[in-house]
Order: sequence, then C-alpha cells, then structure tokens
Amino acid sequence: MKRRALIAGILLALILAASVCADFIPALSYARQDRDFTSAGPGWRHPFGTDDLGRDRLARLLHATRISLLMAGAAAAATVLLAFLVGGAAGYLGGWCDAAIVRAIDLMLSMPWLFLLLAVRALLPLNISPIGSLLVTYGMLAALGWAPPARVIRAGVRSVRDSEFVLRAHAEGAAPQRVVMRHILPNLKPVLVAQFWTAVPVFILEEANLGFLGLSAGEPYPTWGNLLRDLESPLLLGPAAFAPIAAIALSILCFKMIAPWRSSQV
Repeated sequence: MKRRALIAGILLALILAASVCADFIPALSYARQDRDFTSAGPGWRHPFGTDDLGRDRLARLLHATRISLLMAGAAAAATVLLAFLVGGAAGYLGGWCDAAIVRAIDLMLSMPWLFLLLAVRALLPLNISPIGSLLVTYGMLAALGWAPPARVIRAGVRSVRDSEFVLRAHAEGAAPQRVVMRHILPNLKPVLVAQFWTAVPVFILEEANLGFLGLSAGEPYPTWGNLLRDLESPLLLGPAAFAPIAAIALSILCFKMIAPWRSSQV
C-alpha cells in the first residue's frame, strides 16, 4: 500500500509539474487561435489537434489540469477549515450549540447538492468576468461541501474532548482556545488530512459536471469540465477529445491511492 501510494504521489506530482511548465513554452498558449487549423486532427503542429476556434488542445489540457487541480485543492482546504470551525464548535461546546449544528449538518446532507450548485451557479449574472466565474465556482464548492467533513470532525472532537489530557488542561486553568490549538487540533490532524484528500476528487468531479453544462469558468480559462464540452459536437469527437476524461480518471485514482497512506502516517 505504501509503495502504491508513493507511485501515485510521484505520478500526480509529474502531472502537476507538466501543467505548470506549460507556461514556459510559448507554443502552448491556451488562448491563441490558429484560424488555419480549426477543428484539426492530431499533427506535428498540434499533437492533440485543435478545437473549433483553432486553439491547441494539448495546451488547453495542460492549463486545465493546473487550474482544476490547484483550485480543487484550495477549495478542499477551505472546506476542511470551515468544517473544523463548525464541527469543532459542535463537538467542543456541546449542548444547544451541538444540537443546532447537527440539525444544520443533517439539512445540508439531505439536500441535492449537485442541483443546488446548478441553481446557484445559474443565477449568477451572465456578464461576470472569467476569473470571477472561476472563483465563484470553486467558492461555491467550498461553501457547500462542509457538511460531510464537519460530521466526522465533530465526532473526532467529542472523542478527544473527554480525554484525560484535555481534562487535565482544563483543571490547570488553560484557556479554551489554548486547549483547542495545543491539545485537540494536533490529535485531529489524521482526520483533517483524510478529509482533505477525500474532498479534492469530489470537487474535481463536481466541477467537471458544472463545466460540462457550461456553468464553470468562463472563456478563455480552460478547466477539465469546460474541455468535456467538446464531446457534445460530433465534429470534434476523436481520441484527443477524451483526453480530459483520462486526466480526470488518472488524477482521481492517484488521490484515492494516496489518501489512506497519508492519513495513516500523519
């Protein structure tokens, strides 16, 4: 298991490194249009062909990989932080605060999350800037995805709250924030790391769903979800059109292989 996780981590790092290095190759511009080669197949000039606007598919795939991986990671980190604040408050304070937060978690878990994302994203103005649409998309993922990790974190805080070393810290007059930061948080690191590695592939798939429906980042920014829209056009179908699917599947497999090992080693 450890060897598989190490291989997956190296592969994921290579994928991210290749996407970052695309910025240093002028030919790999995700926005430049080659009007002489619109909807072209793979060739020496464009290894993965071009889309209907003449943009290089390989360049757009590399930039989409960087955007999707980094933004999904940032959204997952924000979600885990929000889940820690909410779930930690419920588990540590208990009483009416715990009851209210548990009801809020149950309400969030009972809602059709994907349909809620679609509804909120569709209500945004059409003239929103490309960078704004990108930030809003992943901001929504972070804001609406806190309930599952919050429930796990709440249970972890409740188990640590009644432990002997926490009770001793309270008896010695330690402030609540010190108890949380010095005693509870270090013991929750495996839980937090596991929730992060679990959230990243979920957000990758959710963005892919939104992008396929045209509700992710605006042009010209490419994401894996946006690239999947080429599958809607029969003229653009070809082996290169399925490259984003392969990239999504490979990245999610790597995250799934890394998560158990990472969470058990922290």
